[in-house]
Amino acid sequence: MRCSTVGRMAPLALALLLVPLAADAQQATKVYRIGWLVAGSHPAGPEPRWETFQQGLRDLGYVEGQNLHIERRYAEGSDARLGDLAAELVRLPVDVIVAGGSAATKAAQQATRTIPIVMASSGDPVGMGFVASLARPEGNITGMSNFVVELPGKQLELLKEAVPRSTRVAVLTNPDTPSHGLEVEHLGVAAKALGVHAHVVPLRRHDELAGAFAAMAREGAEALVVLGEPLLIDRIIGPIVDLAAQSRLPAIYRWRSQAHAGGLMSYGPNQPAIWRRYAYYVHRLLQGATPADLPVEQPTKFELIINLKTAKALGLTMPPSLLLLADEVLQ
Repeated sequence: MRCSTVGRMAPLALALLLVPLAADAQQATKVYRIGWLVAGSHPAGPEPRWETFQQGLRDLGYVEGQNLHIERRYAEGSDARLGDLAAELVRLPVDVIVAGGSAATKAAQQATRTIPIVMASSGDPVGMGFVASLARPEGNITGMSNFVVELPGKQLELLKEAVPRSTRVAVLTNPDTPSHGLEVEHLGVAAKALGVHAHVVPLRRHDELAGAFAAMAREGAEALVVLGEPLLIDRIIGPIVDLAAQSRLPAIYRWRSQAHAGGLMSYGPNQPAIWRRYAYYVHRLLQGATPADLPVEQPTKFELIINLKTAKALGLTMPPSLLLLADEVLQ
């Protein structure tokens, strides 16, 4: 009789053991869906930020085609299309939306108040109404902000060290970018301390670029600070670098890629570190955290890149003290 009881209990115990294993297996095979929303165009070649983001996800255990599917949407510079694409991602639906830039974040915010949104490279998230505060985002948006108002002032200091005799510096800015107002204000404070006259040159459209450089020439600009701005300035950085070279204007930019493209110098956040951090935000949200749980972060790692080939073409000798500070020197 006892053997019969034990015989009946063995299958029951085995079944109980298999329940959590089955649940674990189901969890392991869950496929998450991420929406990738960008205001710009789909790149013809490699996209470093995308590749870095993907690697960050892989490091956290997410592999596309296995437990992850990413819906990539590019608006090709059209605000109307950006809204349609955001609504499309919501209808799918996706588990998280990664929005590249302020315009994409705004479109995603208008499309959903429930799906978590990771804002990537937003200028002023509080001022634009994306979050209540950096420490307490509230709502369904979190992520990182590249809004570092002191950055252009630091760029001006580095440029002044590279071109010590310069007293008139042009500042290329898109007035339609909300964060640029405060950035220009802080740059003006730095300019006054350095004894430099900073002349703001607005640029709202691509076809205004030649006129902007003509205005710099009329003002007698001796150097140039190019503010970072993803919807216009960053997208036409090639022509900007070319015109700076033709005008023989030493210029400092925000991103490493812009120094690699021929700019004299760049100083700004380390982009790979930022995009790996976006992967961390996505991971936390997929694992059940809410955007309100995750404070908005700002960049903590900055890098200085110097292009000696461009310096030579401009007839500049870069100070050894500046070269020692550089994270990378391009020969």
